[in-house]
Amino acid sequence: MLNFLTDAVEKNASDIFIIPGLPLSYKINGKILPYGDHKLLPTETEALIEALYELSNHRSMDKLHTHGDDDLSCSIQGVARFRVSIMKQRGTLAAVIRVVHFEVPRPEDMSIPPEVIKIANLKKGLVLVTGAAGSGKSTTLACIIDEINRTRNSHIITLEDPIEYLHRHNHSVVTQREIGLDTDSYVNGLVASLRQAPDVILLGEMRDFDTIKTAMTAAETGHLVISTLHTIGAANSIDRIIDVFPPDGQQQIRVQLAMVLQAVVSQQLVPSSDGSMVPAFEIMFLNDAIRTMVREGKIHQIDNVIATSMAEGMTGMNNSLLRLLREGKITRDTCISCSSDPEQMQMRLM
Repeated sequence: MLNFLTDAVEKNASDIFIIPGLPLSYKINGKILPYGDHKLLPTETEALIEALYELSNHRSMDKLHTHGDDDLSCSIQGVARFRVSIMKQRGTLAAVIRVVHFEVPRPEDMSIPPEVIKIANLKKGLVLVTGAAGSGKSTTLACIIDEINRTRNSHIITLEDPIEYLHRHNHSVVTQREIGLDTDSYVNGLVASLRQAPDVILLGEMRDFDTIKTAMTAAETGHLVISTLHTIGAANSIDRIIDVFPPDGQQQIRVQLAMVLQAVVSQQLVPSSDGSMVPAFEIMFLNDAIRTMVREGKIHQIDNVIATSMAEGMTGMNNSLLRLLREGKITRDTCISCSSDPEQMQMRLM
């Protein structure tokens, strides 16, 4: 197992797949490639997964056997950390492992715009970083937290499932808690954190009604709450939050969200011209016009405001893709296929 993990890091893989009936595979630059020809037997995948639990401080496998799923993290000194999602499938065990490097990367090395990192200057309210799984949300969050840690004297509490990047205390005190290991759930950890003198709370994911409701309350009470959603686009993210609440309470939530929401960053990883992956970002900051639209339920108008507010640091996904195209980082076909509105993008490229 150690050899596989070390080799994956050396090959700059982002993910490792342990699936019965397939060779051990790495995901490199967005493509899944086999590691050799040997197809793993169920007994072999089970042995590899047991080794992962051993690496994770001899963690119990009870949750996996009871519920069919488990998440954990482990590390190899001097190599990297690994975020592991383990599952039962067709009566066998399988796993997908995300490679997480020890050092928080520099934003400029990850092509994260300065406008995103400036979110670290916010003192209160709710910030969302959104996108599909594997779009780089965790790295963006880590860079924002690292900027706060380097520049502000604050208490930062992170609630993660599992912990990915390790933050050393710098100008701030950083308390990192792992769901299932240090606290039972996001909601319990979040409620407890409000009694722990936080200035900044990083919430790994807003998964359900209770978590979203508690996060909004925390943001209302003067804390900076940064979290993620598996949505694409600022408008869709706002709709997602509102739709979680019952219909008779949605107007109240619109008013509350219009007050506490400060920014939404939506991102995706797109294939670059050199065969690697490059991020594209939609960035929205809440101004008076957008707050009014949220309050009045005119969410469909937000994209127009984003497109015309570049002076305020905002950018739409299409503009981000066009910038990557002009810089020669992506091809014309990629620019069109990754757009949320391919027909409009084609017209703009004519």
